[in-house]
Amino acid sequence: MKLRSRACAPGNDGLRESCEGGDAVHTYGLRAAVLACVLCGLALAGGFLVSGMGGLAVASAVVIALGWIVYFQSERSALAALRARPVGEVERPELYRLVRELCRDARLPVPRLFISPAMQPNILTVGCSPRSAAVCCTEGLLRLLSFGELRAVLAHEMAHVSRRDIVVSSWSAGLASLVAFCPLSALLLQLTASSGREYDADAEGALLAGDPMALASALRKIDMSAAALPLRPRGPLAASSHLMIAHPFPYGGFGRLFITHPPTGERVRRLEALAGYPR
Repeated sequence: MKLRSRACAPGNDGLRESCEGGDAVHTYGLRAAVLACVLCGLALAGGFLVSGMGGLAVASAVVIALGWIVYFQSERSALAALRARPVGEVERPELYRLVRELCRDARLPVPRLFISPAMQPNILTVGCSPRSAAVCCTEGLLRLLSFGELRAVLAHEMAHVSRRDIVVSSWSAGLASLVAFCPLSALLLQLTASSGREYDADAEGALLAGDPMALASALRKIDMSAAALPLRPRGPLAASSHLMIAHPFPYGGFGRLFITHPPTGERVRRLEALAGYPR
């Protein structure tokens, strides 16, 4: 199923706006790549200035080691921050059935599923490729949403996997987790995150699920409940906030630094346009 080609079909304002958001998604990976190059360049230059070629060699080794740490730690830190545990098909057969159906339609491998005990309704997907993707739902999400709404939210996450933007998102989460206890992590997420990726995943997920209004309803519920049950913006959880479908922290104070999601009202408006609702 070609999600991107369907989402970019002409003749519908909601689809057109989603395609415009796709241009922003392309810059998402570019900004992350530029940031990585700048950080690596600064580290190598610093090593050379301090100790010449010997310092350059040490700095190169450190950069390579940190790159591997970021690559492998991004998933672990994000799931550990939510105290998530893996679940099997025997324990959650309906959840697995939904995911399998969506993956079959999107021609994607079935991801590993995790559940967090958090009562705030939210969901995230992390991984370095479609084959290594892991989807984590909170208990609050599973309790709050109806069957159709949960299906639409899972389709949104599968759209992220299909677009492969989880690779950059996971990398930026891993990088931010290295400096999770200082404000620099918020700056890193602001530099690498893009609201366009959420608009596109909304549109493509709605098309995959076949019900844009179910996703719009789910986003309203999640946004309201997340505001009533905010998480604390600290440590690896703060570094992983951009992976979630909705902003998980209070909109005031320190949590405001980590806002990387577009306004829920605008996301709902675009989904309504996609469904053909009058503005």
